[in-house]
Amino acid sequence: MANILILFAHPALEKSRVQIQLLQTAKHIPGVTVQDLYEAYPDFNVDVKREQALLLRHDIILFQHPLYWYSAPALMKQWQDLVLEHGWAYGHTGRSLVGKSMSNVLSTGGATDTYQPGAKHGHPLESFLLPYVQTAALCNMHYLPPYVVQGTHRMDVADIRTQAGAYRQWLEQLRDAPLTQ
Repeated sequence: MANILILFAHPALEKSRVQIQLLQTAKHIPGVTVQDLYEAYPDFNVDVKREQALLLRHDIILFQHPLYWYSAPALMKQWQDLVLEHGWAYGHTGRSLVGKSMSNVLSTGGATDTYQPGAKHGHPLESFLLPYVQTAALCNMHYLPPYVVQGTHRMDVADIRTQAGAYRQWLEQLRDAPLTQ
């Protein structure tokens, strides 16, 4: 059984309908650790050594957040800049994450068809994930296919429950039979 770490970032969780349900679902799955970055670091003062120790105890690292301006929320980006240090996560002596797996859990207000060439957002969603794919490669990690919930602005309560159930299944499958690239 793989140990999964979810690095969760949502700067306005009280306004969330989908991410909050995904978060609550994940918190109740054995073998899954949730680290809410905005709860742990409201002042953005990330404890690098603590976070690195947390990474070392897990096999699969998931970056979970809503897509904010085609990227991650500010605290998640700061976490990446500080925690994934040269000499620790990458570089000649940076071997701490070698062989681990990494992926994303994203939500978008826009529907799937708005993330296409010629559509509102101009590119497929995968294009916006390239920094994560490259980060995984730089750290000698395996990048796994993401879990994505799109069209959240139009979801009703039943749709959100369905997504939370599907997310539970995805996490359990990931934990019990880790995907390989």
